[in-house]
Amino acid sequence: MFAIEALPLARWQFGITTLYHFIMVPLTIGLSFMVAWFHTRWYRKGDEADLRLTKFFGKLFLINFAMGVVTGIVQEFQFGMNWSQYSRFVGDVFGAPLAMEALVAFFLESTFLGLWIFGWGRLNPKVHLATIWAAAIGTWLSAYFIVAANSWMQHPVGAIFNPDSGRAEMTDIIAVLTNSTTLAAYPHVISGAVLTAAIFVAGISAWWLMRRNPNDVDRRGFTRAMRLGLWVSIFAGLALSVSGHFQTRLMFEQQPMKMAAAEALCNTETGPGLSVFAVGDVSQECDVRSLVIPGLLSFLATDTWNAEIPGVIDTQAAYQDQFGPGDYRPNLIITYWSFRAMIGIGLISVVAASGALIYLKFKKVLPQSTWGARLPLALIVTPFLGNLFGWLFTEMGRQPWVVAPNPNGIPEIRLLTADAVSGSVGGTMVLFSMITFTLVYGGLGVVEFILLKKYVEAGPDAAMTGILAANDPDGGSSDDDRPSGPEDRDDWIDDGTDSGPDQPGDESERLVFAY
Repeated sequence: MFAIEALPLARWQFGITTLYHFIMVPLTIGLSFMVAWFHTRWYRKGDEADLRLTKFFGKLFLINFAMGVVTGIVQEFQFGMNWSQYSRFVGDVFGAPLAMEALVAFFLESTFLGLWIFGWGRLNPKVHLATIWAAAIGTWLSAYFIVAANSWMQHPVGAIFNPDSGRAEMTDIIAVLTNSTTLAAYPHVISGAVLTAAIFVAGISAWWLMRRNPNDVDRRGFTRAMRLGLWVSIFAGLALSVSGHFQTRLMFEQQPMKMAAAEALCNTETGPGLSVFAVGDVSQECDVRSLVIPGLLSFLATDTWNAEIPGVIDTQAAYQDQFGPGDYRPNLIITYWSFRAMIGIGLISVVAASGALIYLKFKKVLPQSTWGARLPLALIVTPFLGNLFGWLFTEMGRQPWVVAPNPNGIPEIRLLTADAVSGSVGGTMVLFSMITFTLVYGGLGVVEFILLKKYVEAGPDAAMTGILAANDPDGGSSDDDRPSGPEDRDDWIDDGTDSGPDQPGDESERLVFAY
């Protein structure tokens, strides 16, 4: 029998579950505020189109939120099983922001989200509106605490090393929560989440307008949602660029090896450029970068065009002098290409949104061809992929450290990934759990896709009817069941059975946009 090593399997398992979970996270963060915005607009304007948008995208938000909760639970167990040495070393510090995320942020978002779900027609309209905003704030707080925990692994602060226990012990929770890495990473994460939700809303709205031939109310609503999503995408893209630059500059100061790995910069150079792609094996050769933009890597790292940027070889030698023999290089293939995929795919989303606005500005109508309707759905995938590649670069670029040493902190607060894995959990057990979780997550992915597809195709009518059916088993209505809305208006609507225009593709029903 051959021995199965636990370390690579444990890394694969955590990578699979984390990246899978992070598919749901950006959409939840961004969509929570877009749903809250639609609800606010309905409360203020009393437009039925906004109510239907609120419930339609609210249902999609709830499906994604539920799947995010389910897939996130597994990660907590892995800390104690596959990575018990990591938990022992950093538990005193790492556990604090995680506990705050659960006790403060998650309870805030889940409690008020429940009140929002069951508060239609039962809560005061202002209170009901406040619940969705509280839930949205909770999702953003949750993201902050998680980013703070991860940032501590990238740049340990607010802690000391106890030589007696061999553990890192927290001394300043404020320093942990206001870590410079957190302050740089959080805006970038939020911008990526907002971009994801904006493209999601714009793409689905455009698809409905082109292929589902909505009634007049939904046509007005989806047109509004599409334009909002496109504009928000552009602003989120700009925020991503600015926050990404600040994060890159900080990364160069804190993790010079990651900076060099992002460009596969083997040797130290003055004023190095940033390559668009490579034509060879970046892990074996140095001169494989192509279409190099002069000085750009230097500018990203230092805000100057002629700075000296240490290469992988020199940084490796410096790490060996400081930390002893070992290979401190990350996987250059993954870091090089994930860095470009993150930037390139994110750029596609923003360029597509800009192109769509320009197209509508001059054409005034949406295309009616099949490809025109499929393109918005295809573009929905791009910000998800951009976020995934961003996290892949962030985590793989830190390797072989699971807790990277702080160049200005206590050098003892560091931990190699190889030293973080559990000693009592064998490779066979990790392999079994990895296969099990992967299959379960795959099943959950199918379930989420089916649910999202079902309710996207069903549209606002299904979202409205579902809520009415929950209030009245017969699907009817009563005064007590009226959804909350502006207090001085009668905002009760029917179940959305208006059939709208008769035939899709009728030229008389093509959308005309007044800009």
